Amino acid sequence: MKKNGAIIIEGHIQGLSNTRSLGELNIPVIVMDTTNCLARYSKYCKHFFKCPPFNSNELADFLIKIAKEMNLKDWVLVPSNDHAVITIAQNRTMLSEYYKFCVPDSDCLNLICDKSQLMKLCGEINIPHPQTFSSYDLEKEINNIKFPVIIKGKKGLTFYKTTGKKAIQAKNITQLNQQINTLPDKCDPESIIIQEIIPDHNKNKTISFAAFCIEGTIFAKWTGIKIREHPHTFGTATFCSSVFITKLDESSQKLMQKLKYTGVCEIEYIFDPTDNTYKLIEINPRTWLWVGLAKKNGVNFAQLLYYYLNKIPLPNTPITIKQHKWIHLMTDIPYSLLALAKFRLSPVSYFKSFLGKIHGAIFSYEDIKPLIVAPFLMFLRFLNKKK
Repeated sequence: MKKNGAIIIEGHIQGLSNTRSLGELNIPVIVMDTTNCLARYSKYCKHFFKCPPFNSNELADFLIKIAKEMNLKDWVLVPSNDHAVITIAQNRTMLSEYYKFCVPDSDCLNLICDKSQLMKLCGEINIPHPQTFSSYDLEKEINNIKFPVIIKGKKGLTFYKTTGKKAIQAKNITQLNQQINTLPDKCDPESIIIQEIIPDHNKNKTISFAAFCIEGTIFAKWTGIKIREHPHTFGTATFCSSVFITKLDESSQKLMQKLKYTGVCEIEYIFDPTDNTYKLIEINPRTWLWVGLAKKNGVNFAQLLYYYLNKIPLPNTPITIKQHKWIHLMTDIPYSLLALAKFRLSPVSYFKSFLGKIHGAIFSYEDIKPLIVAPFLMFLRFLNKKK
C-alpha cells in the first residue's frame, strides 16, 4: 500500500468506529484482533489479521512481522485496549522503526493505569477524587472509611479478567473483609484498592471528558455521560448522551499538564452531591467504547491522532452542544428490560431517553455489513464464555 494508513488494534465497537472514521477520509485501514470482530467486516477494512494476546510481547513481534511482509512504513497504530497500549509502550524502541504511534511512556502509563497512584497524584495537585485506601490500610483507617465502598483493581482490566466484575460493593467492614477474603487466588491483596461510593440515586452517572492533547495542552475536547449501563452499576455503557460541563476543564487541563500528555485519552468523573464537586475516577489512555458519539458532535479523535502523527494541519474542532445520543441496542434492550422488571428504571425515563437524535453503535447506512454479522458474533462470544 503506497499511502500510509492505520492499524486498528482491537476491532470491537470502538475499533469499528475508528475504522470508519479513518476509512471515510480515504485512509487505508488494517484491523487486528485476537478473535473475530466487528471492524473486520467494515467496507473500510482492507485487511484483517488475527493477532497474539494484547498483553504479550508477541503482539509487538507480530506487528513488526506484518510491517515487513506488507511493506508498511510509518503506519499509525491505534490501540483500543489498555493491554495493547502498555505493550506498545514497552516495545516503543523497536516498534518506532516501523510505525508511528501516540502512547504515553511506561512511567506515565503506570501513573494512569495504577488507580492507587492516580488517586495519590490527584491529591497532590488538588483534583477532587474519591476517598481511596489499600487493603493494608483497613486496620489503621477503619474510623475514616465512609461506607458503602467498592473493591476495585489498581489496574481495572486485569481485575475484571480475574473476577469477572469491574467492582465489588461492601456495605460495612464485616462485608468488606468477607469480600476481600473470597476474591480469587490470582487477585493479590496488593492489586486492589478500596474506594468510597459516590451517591448516585440512579441519576448521577459517570461522565467522560475526552481530550486530544499535545504535550499537556488540550487541543480538542468533548464530554458525554452514561445514561444506562450493564451491569446496573460500575458497568459498560449501553446508552449515552453528549453533555456540556465546563467545570471539568480546569481539573482535566491541570492533570494533562502534570502528565505532559500527548494523544487521546478519556477521563472519567462522577458528581458528588455531598460536596458539589466532580470527582475524578480514572483515565483511559486510548479511545473508548462510545468514541463514535464524539465524532457526531464534530470531534473526530481518530482523525486528530492520524493527522498529528503525519504532520497534517489539525482541523478545527468547534464544540456542538446538540444533545446527540448513542445506543448499543443489542445490550441496551435486554439490560433495560431487566432494569424495568427490577424497578431500577422507570418506563417514563426509559421512553423519554429516546427523544432527540440517536446514533447506533453499529448501524451505518454506508457500512451495513457489521450490523448484519453483529448478532452472530455476540452469540459466539456468549458460547465462548460458557466454555
